[in-house]
Amino acid sequence: MSPVRVTDMRWSWVRKNLLLLLTFSGVLFGVALGLALRAAGPDDTTILLISYPGELFIRMLKLMILPLIIASLISGSASLNAKTNGYIVVRTVFYFMATSLLNALLGVLLVIAIHPGSPLAKQALTEGMSTGSNTTSNVNILDGFLDLGRNIFPENIFQASFQQVHTVYEEQMGTQRDNITGMDAKITEIVRSVKYRAGTNTLGIIVFCLVFGTLLGSLGKKGAVVVDFFSVIDTVILKIVTGVMWLSPLGVASVIMSKILSVEKLATVMSNLGLFIVTVVVGVFIYQWIIQNLIYFIFTRRNPFEFYFHLLEPWVTSFATASTAATLPITFRCMNDKCGVDPRISRFVLPIGATVNMDGTALFVSVGTVFIAQMNELPLGIGEYATIIVTATAASVASASVPSAALVLILIVLTSVNLPAEDVSLLFAIDWLVDRFRTTNNMLGDCYTAAIVEHWSQNELKAMDADVSADTHYADVEKAADLAPLVTQNDLDRETLLHDPPALLLKGADASLSNGKPVGAEEVLHVEVESPPKDSNTTTKI
Repeated sequence: MSPVRVTDMRWSWVRKNLLLLLTFSGVLFGVALGLALRAAGPDDTTILLISYPGELFIRMLKLMILPLIIASLISGSASLNAKTNGYIVVRTVFYFMATSLLNALLGVLLVIAIHPGSPLAKQALTEGMSTGSNTTSNVNILDGFLDLGRNIFPENIFQASFQQVHTVYEEQMGTQRDNITGMDAKITEIVRSVKYRAGTNTLGIIVFCLVFGTLLGSLGKKGAVVVDFFSVIDTVILKIVTGVMWLSPLGVASVIMSKILSVEKLATVMSNLGLFIVTVVVGVFIYQWIIQNLIYFIFTRRNPFEFYFHLLEPWVTSFATASTAATLPITFRCMNDKCGVDPRISRFVLPIGATVNMDGTALFVSVGTVFIAQMNELPLGIGEYATIIVTATAASVASASVPSAALVLILIVLTSVNLPAEDVSLLFAIDWLVDRFRTTNNMLGDCYTAAIVEHWSQNELKAMDADVSADTHYADVEKAADLAPLVTQNDLDRETLLHDPPALLLKGADASLSNGKPVGAEEVLHVEVESPPKDSNTTTKI
């Protein structure tokens, strides 16, 4: 191979992956410049201006989430029948639960092996840092699942676009009569109440769109116009996302710089919690590079590293935004354009995964819980470890797709094994960094799930393609038969015309379809049929 050709191939690869290279450069630039600017001690206004481009970038991505989920889910579920949709949902949820359980188990094993927790680290963090966060242990896993059910079935689909349900505990003043003195005494009660908070109820919108799209697809030709409408919207949104992605290098650099500059006493945090960060990051990459790729190869028999490379662009974006939902528009584009996953499956699985699948969160919650037990020198038995794994898995399913939601989930797990919940405040200082790594685990888990569910659903997809092909062929035959000429010159048969005209008409239609298309108007020949000649020797009797 000539040097010129090799150079051309390299430049072709660079042009093809230019956006990915620029995005990675933005990450490196943001880290380097953020660390360099810390020495200058910028004030709050300077940090605000540095973070402003990143804020606009994330806002543009979040703007695309709702229309993309609605359009993709309706068009995707409408292209599948109800039975196939049911199979895909069951397989998707089963795989999500299995991988979350696997991540929780991996987190417990790593935190036991590395043992990052130390009483000295807790003492240094408590003395050197002031955490003003108010944590409460009133939250429990039951409230999480009850809120999950309430969000699945919203009472107003329009309200679900900007609000979601959650359970809160409030202090209320009440009176209680003392039986001895007979006087009323004022007491403070903790009352549970269900309220709304700002944020898109993605889960409720997903369920509504799945049901709507499935029933829309069952209407056949009557609903074809509506299906085409949402398919066009999906295509337009993805084109907008493609344009927004060219702003990712600047946006990613801005977000990372602002986070580095806004952390107080970064050196103290890293020195005392560095081993905890290492434990989580090692677990994330062990799962991404080894376990996840091995599972992908076992089920699909394809090259997992090529699939992983195609997802580097959403990987970087999820790292910068710390939100699977905000990365969803970019994930859609890469899955459709680069990974080659069937859009009917990716449209179905990715929105569900962005809300339900929290592999990295399950790993972080299990590591954080055991880490707090180690800092307080509280021994845990096999029963406690099993409780942590199961509770972390269940809590990750009930978590919201918002940054730093895992800190609330750790409270639930700590309560289940009677560990001090107030120590969660020590993890707030490094959650901004760890959250980015575990979000990449969540995003990749959605993508790998879509690819594996597509492989599991090959028989159903092929059967649907065969049915669609048969219906299309039948419609083409009917249309061609309507457009076919009565007869052609090659098919002219005088005896058939005289004795069996319908047979000749069918023969002409078959001939016109044999070439794959009806005979055009210019190919129709004018045919004159002569009557049989009279026998001159025949005499007529009168």
